[in-house]
Amino acid sequence: MQINRLFEIIYILLNKNITTAKELAERFEVSVRTIYRDIDTLSSAGIPIYASQGKGGGISLMDSFVLNKSILSDKEQNEILFALQSLTVTQNPETDRVLSKISSLFNKSNMNWIEVDLSPWGSDKNNISQFTVLKDAILNRQIIEFSYFNAFGEKSSRKVEPVKLLFKIKVWYLQGFCLSKNEFRTFKISRMSDIRVTQHFFTTRSPEAQPEIQNVKSAQKQIDLQLQIAPQGAYRVFDEFNEKDITRNEDGSFTIVTALPEGEWLFHYILSFGTDIEVLAPQNIREIIQSKLDEMIGKYKKTIT
Repeated sequence: MQINRLFEIIYILLNKNITTAKELAERFEVSVRTIYRDIDTLSSAGIPIYASQGKGGGISLMDSFVLNKSILSDKEQNEILFALQSLTVTQNPETDRVLSKISSLFNKSNMNWIEVDLSPWGSDKNNISQFTVLKDAILNRQIIEFSYFNAFGEKSSRKVEPVKLLFKIKVWYLQGFCLSKNEFRTFKISRMSDIRVTQHFFTTRSPEAQPEIQNVKSAQKQIDLQLQIAPQGAYRVFDEFNEKDITRNEDGSFTIVTALPEGEWLFHYILSFGTDIEVLAPQNIREIIQSKLDEMIGKYKKTIT
C-alpha cells in the first residue's frame, strides 16, 4: 500500500506545482505524520522532493525532475511502458490509469506502439464479447459453463475452471480443468456456445497438478507431403508454411515440402485452396483428394427438384 501511495505522491507533484501535507493526508486518508514519513522515504531514495514553510509553502519537486534521472535508465523505462501497453489485452480498467501515470512519471508521450486484440479480423460484437467473458473469468478465477461440440459434432454441457487462452495454428483455444470430465482439457473456442460465468470461484491448482496441455493436432501422426501451389495462392504460402519448406519455381508457382497432421481435417485444409493447389505426393493422398472431388461433383450433377 505504501509503495502505491509513494508513486501517487510523485504523480501528484509532477502534475501540480505544490501541495500540502494536509491535502495529501486527506486524499490518502492517513495522518499528516505518515505523509512526512513518506516524504522522508522519497528523499532517501534520491527523489528531489522538499517542503517549504510559511505562506504559499508546501511540498514540491524540483522543476527539472523526471523519474528517469534518479531510478531507471531510458531503456528500462521503455521496457516497463511496453509491458504495460501489451497488458491492455486484458482490458483491465486499472491498466490505462497506471500506464498514464507511469508515462507521466517518465516524462514520455507518444508511446502508443502496440494494440493487442484477442478477436480475429472481421469479428462481430459477439466474438469480441466472448473473448472478454473468458478473459474476465480467467482473471477472476470463476468457473464457467458452456455447450461444446466435439470433432464428431456431438454436443455436451461442460463446467470448467478456465486457466489460459491459447492461440495455436491460427485457432483460439481455452485451456482449463474440466469438472465434467475431472481432468485438464483444451477446448476450441469456435465450438463453444452459450458461455456463462458462474458465481462459483476456484483456487488455482498447483503447477504439479497441471499436465502439459498439448494441442490435439501435435499428438497426431504427421504425414510428409509435397504440394504445389499456383502463383495466385502466394498470399497463403508464406502465412501458412515455414520459409525453409518453400521453393519458388520459375513459373511463379511454389513447391512446399512439409509434414501435416493426419486426419479428416487435412483433406478439408487442402481443398480450401481450391484450384490453386495440387498434391504431388504421396500418391494415396492424391487418390483420397480425387475421390472427395468426385463425390462433390456427383452432388452437383444431381437435379434438384
